[in-house]
Amino acid sequence: GSMRSCSLCILLSLAVTVHCVPVSQVTVQDEGYAESYLKKFFNLTEETGPDIRRGISPVTRKLSEMQRFFGLHITGTLDADTMAMMKKPRCGVPDSNIARFSTFGRNQKWATNSLTYRIENYTPDMSVPEVDDSIERALQVWAKITPLRFTRIHSGTADIMVSFGRQNHGDYYPFDGPDGTLAHAFAPASGIGGDAHFDDDETFTFRSNRGYVLFMVAAHEFGHSLGLSHSDDPGALMYPVYSYRNPDTFVLPRDDVNGIQSLYGRNTGKDPSIDEPEPPTTPDACDSSMVLDAVATVRGEMLFFKDNVLWRSYPQSRTPQQSLITSFWPDAPSNIQAAYESRHSDKIFLFKGRRVWAFSGYNLVRGYPKRLTSFGLPRALKKIDAALYDVESGKTLFFVGGQYYSYDEARKTMDRGFPKQVDETFSGLTSKVTAAFQYRGFTYIYSGPYMFEYSLRTGRLFRVLRNDYFLRCTNF
Repeated sequence: GSMRSCSLCILLSLAVTVHCVPVSQVTVQDEGYAESYLKKFFNLTEETGPDIRRGISPVTRKLSEMQRFFGLHITGTLDADTMAMMKKPRCGVPDSNIARFSTFGRNQKWATNSLTYRIENYTPDMSVPEVDDSIERALQVWAKITPLRFTRIHSGTADIMVSFGRQNHGDYYPFDGPDGTLAHAFAPASGIGGDAHFDDDETFTFRSNRGYVLFMVAAHEFGHSLGLSHSDDPGALMYPVYSYRNPDTFVLPRDDVNGIQSLYGRNTGKDPSIDEPEPPTTPDACDSSMVLDAVATVRGEMLFFKDNVLWRSYPQSRTPQQSLITSFWPDAPSNIQAAYESRHSDKIFLFKGRRVWAFSGYNLVRGYPKRLTSFGLPRALKKIDAALYDVESGKTLFFVGGQYYSYDEARKTMDRGFPKQVDETFSGLTSKVTAAFQYRGFTYIYSGPYMFEYSLRTGRLFRVLRNDYFLRCTNF
């Protein structure tokens, strides 16, 4: 009613005055969108209870719940970061259980390990064999690490019925047109239980990052079909927001493995001679002993890299935004060793092993990845440890072990007289450089969990800081 929307307006006007940074204005449409989002995914009801009398509106409570779930700054108000998160394409199943992995409940699992599935209809976006392959591989993600086995049937009712539909498609949860909700699935039970529905107003793809990769969306939905609800681990497959990953290299993350094995146990019939890659664990910005892989600035934002994740931190926002590297740059490698932005060519360079990737915006530059030798680095070099672009001189420094090289971005050549010893230029820096970047005229050199603040011109050391000085932890 009017009371509720009114309390939301008051909160909004407060939110705008509290922040000293310019907050992009939240419009009336945004308020409406936010309210329906919270109803849909966080169980916001038209309740009037003791909370109303205490002056905490249900909207505030649900906004805080949502902000906690997504690791945003918990304000209970609709700010720009929260609005941006609400606009991301996602799964249609609600997020109300807050946990790392979580299940719908112990009893909501299949009683048998042999399940059937049936593909009822197809999307025009892909060929029939592509859809069949995507669905089969998505089920195999879960079968690989559990005793579950899936058999396809072509008529009759299967445990997991897979279908594509638009808007009102025969259950009580209509789809919403392009983007927004991509799909939803039902927890294990007879009837509609276990079924997975995909929104045919989306563009589904087999491999390309133009549109939504059906394999990725389906693998997430089948997690629900088997009894998992959403996880608040941003690296987990069961995180509610879609992010692109390469289907050919996808390995189910540790959080999801723990979740599904808590319901069905491990895969005991596995061939021990087949080496499966270790499930990735999502790095935590709050781990103060974490050694970052690389740090760079991109158009005024700071980017911190660790394993398959990057955090973006920009001056206006107090919360670093965590995302998968591949959802930012689909063609990028994970576990990189160095990164820098060249102001000269307006490109971002990522280094891993003997190779370098260059991106312009979100796109891989033609002809990349190239070898390290394309910079004139020695052929024998197996990798570099860090890279740093110096705004003033237009040079890029490459750190390797206890030495560093200097590259002239304008001339595209290596400077003479290098490599030099690192501690010749950076006094007191005797341990290995692990990451480096420049910010507001200062040069920051990371070594393990510490960060050294220098003036590059004078070589003077100002402070030694913890590596979480810029990468703020989101656990408030």
